[in-house]
Amino acid sequence: MTRITYKPAAMLAAVVLGVAFSAASAKLPAPTDDQKAKAAEAKTKADEAAKKDAELLTKAQDRATDNYKKGKVTKTGAAAAKK
Repeated sequence: MTRITYKPAAMLAAVVLGVAFSAASAKLPAPTDDQKAKAAEAKTKADEAAKKDAELLTKAQDRATDNYKKGKVTKTGAAAAKK
């Protein structure tokens, strides 16, 4: 018959994983109306910033395309375009 031996490190690891899993699966309380309002405001600000960034990127891409079409950009790159 085979003897089963328990190693202290393995037991400790099992306990730590069990505690970590129980803490991770704990439910948080529902957000209050004030917290919901703050989250909605933060989301609105983030959406506006993303929209502004997208517009700036589009403008920069349009300028780059226009410069390319005009033939200002050569094989040597942007340094030759400034001359």
